[in-house]
Amino acid sequence: MKKVCFFALLVIAQLSESDVMAQKKDNVDMAKLVKDNFAFADSQYRYMMKQVPQDKMPQSYEEKNKKFVAYQRTWWCTGFYPGALWYIYEQTGDPVIKGEAERTLKVIEPNKTYTGNHDLGFMMYCSFGNAYRITRNESYKDIIIQSAAALASRYRPLAKVIQSWNTNQYFKGPVIIDNMMNLELLYWTSLNGGDAKYKDIAVTHSNTTLQHHFRPDFSSYHVIDYNMQTGDVIRKATWQGAADCSAWSRGQGWGLYGYVMMYRFSKDQRYLDHARKIASFILGHPNLPQDKIPYWDFDAPYIPHAKRDASAGAVIASALLELGQYTKGAEKEKYVSNAKDMIVSLSGEKYKAKLGENGGFLLKHSTGALPSNSEVDVPLIYADYYYLEALKRYKDWYL
Repeated sequence: MKKVCFFALLVIAQLSESDVMAQKKDNVDMAKLVKDNFAFADSQYRYMMKQVPQDKMPQSYEEKNKKFVAYQRTWWCTGFYPGALWYIYEQTGDPVIKGEAERTLKVIEPNKTYTGNHDLGFMMYCSFGNAYRITRNESYKDIIIQSAAALASRYRPLAKVIQSWNTNQYFKGPVIIDNMMNLELLYWTSLNGGDAKYKDIAVTHSNTTLQHHFRPDFSSYHVIDYNMQTGDVIRKATWQGAADCSAWSRGQGWGLYGYVMMYRFSKDQRYLDHARKIASFILGHPNLPQDKIPYWDFDAPYIPHAKRDASAGAVIASALLELGQYTKGAEKEKYVSNAKDMIVSLSGEKYKAKLGENGGFLLKHSTGALPSNSEVDVPLIYADYYYLEALKRYKDWYL
């Protein structure tokens, strides 16, 4: 009887804690939260600017070694710092931030002809795309169009996909779920003066990914290895997830965001329906924590002690806010309220850095590639980028 009472009290306590957390989030002044966090981002990135090498882009910060990590321009993440700067400038009008954004665009501009991997969308649309949207500088548009041509060179017509990485000792023709994000560069370019074939490539790649990348529960594999001459699937695997059969959290975010974006451009109902199903998988998963910031993999070992991935939370929050634009009623409210919960969590003390700390990055507790012991429980530049995007989207669409 005592045991029954103890467990009953424990359940009540947990429910009470959940109710208190929900009430706190309901009472948050989101307009103030957005404004305060862009002001914080402005100050924090002014601090970061002093540490950024002139010829590299920031990636992370190693607290233990007090080491600021930055990479050469062809690293897949080099568009996120300029893109984040443009998001901050758009909200604050700070000329110092704008100057740094313009400087960094010059550093990565040579990537417009880079064909070494599929990441041109991350590198050149998150950066130059935002720059053109805000300034309407035609030279930026020309660079975007050239970048789309470089990305399209990786399209493999026999397999009907864009090859993500080159053939290596592990994979013959790897295509990763992340690749859905780079289709925005192609589709936008076709609609803004570029070759119409880029849009067709984006659609074809999306359809092939629909066919092969998803499981019956609408979770996604990370890597599909294709025979690029026949289109046959060699194997379904992972590189950054817990196992080939697991649901790597950021990958689920890439898939959700990618199909919402493809619906935005194409208005193909299949893409919207698929995005809804991915969202249901994420939001309904029993391993999604109370604060809505995912563990690095939904099937990670040692849950609830597994590492979190703030970058996955930021990507998913931004995607859910756009999904809310294409839905109505209770469904829309579900997406927006969950995105709000994620934003509020990321803006709290657990995940947000203090001014002048964390190497100048905004968010803590992201996970890059845990199986490789790479970038584990650290800030990551793309977590900041999608967090800022989510703040902007909430302000633009829901305030």
